Amino acid sequence: MAGFLLVPVAAHAASQTEVGVWIPWWSEELGAKSALKNIRDIDVVYPFVFEVSPNGDLINRVDFSDRHWDKLLDKAESRRVSVIPTVAWFEGDEIHTVLSNTKARKEHIKNIVEMVEDNDFDGVNIDYESKLGETIDYYSKFLEELSKALGRRDLTCTIEARTPPASRWKVVPDNIQYANDYKAMNRYCDWVEIMAYDQQRADLKLNDERRGVPYMPVADIDWVDKVVDLAVQDIDEDKIMLGVATYGRAWDVTVAADWYKDYTKVATLNQPRILELVDEYDLQIGRTAGGEAVITYFPETSPWKIFNALPTPKGTPKGYEAAAKALLVATYADIEIPVRFLTWSDSDAIEQKIELVEDYDLRGVAVFKVDGEEDPKIWKLF
Repeated sequence: MAGFLLVPVAAHAASQTEVGVWIPWWSEELGAKSALKNIRDIDVVYPFVFEVSPNGDLINRVDFSDRHWDKLLDKAESRRVSVIPTVAWFEGDEIHTVLSNTKARKEHIKNIVEMVEDNDFDGVNIDYESKLGETIDYYSKFLEELSKALGRRDLTCTIEARTPPASRWKVVPDNIQYANDYKAMNRYCDWVEIMAYDQQRADLKLNDERRGVPYMPVADIDWVDKVVDLAVQDIDEDKIMLGVATYGRAWDVTVAADWYKDYTKVATLNQPRILELVDEYDLQIGRTAGGEAVITYFPETSPWKIFNALPTPKGTPKGYEAAAKALLVATYADIEIPVRFLTWSDSDAIEQKIELVEDYDLRGVAVFKVDGEEDPKIWKLF
């Protein structure tokens, strides 16, 4: 089925790597405008706009007759860019209740197919997260039945990244209960999008290897490599779209004597706001060992901002200046000091992921998210 709606080579001559972009409903207008502006670099548009009620009914967060959607969808059709909306559901108990009931599951499938056909979409992207382990077979059955009901339209499946067990646990459990059957997804989905981001502290081995500096990545390239290497054991390479992020996370790191002790999430930020902070605090942007952009600083509201005047310890990697100062004082005085740490996925980080896609000969990349605030340099990569 996947080959039925593929974009011709001429429509994406710069690269054989396919590019999909999610446009979130909360930034729909700016996202649609950005996608329209860069439509020549896009193969699939994923409107991230449908959610699911507890009983399996669909909730549409946008009006596709609005001007920004109308212009984008018209241009996508003229350029033969696939439009495949996402149906997102994040409540594991609700998902299990609907999918484990034959009647409710069939009604849910009917709702999805009607939505796709009524809007003449090219298919549907299923993004059901936080599923229970006991739902695994019901979810596979749902995908099988939905694939048949869609006919020649595409079924794509977004899945959480799976960290290899040896990196996920110190002692690997004897019985690991996953919620996604990769082999079944390979069978029933035309392709899958692996959300290879929001890694944070999921990889214990990398946590240890990178312990000399604050470490709470969006997506370390070495972790992404592990995720892909595991996935291709059960999913065909040409069915994998590697998910890449366009945002960053800010954390307050509790710095104790000789180590970075705790992390408290502060905010999710896009690049324009991050660059404002860089200017405001006169910061240097560094590069993490995992390939992401990084800065550290003491916020203006911090009682420790006086440490900005301290000299940076010798050998400190660029971007980690404030963290190194905090560690120096915390170790010397045996106290705990908070410092702001911010790491984000910019065009350089995404370029590394694209190289990985090419190394594994994957289908392409799926960008989360395009909202007008992504690093504009990413469009030169496609």
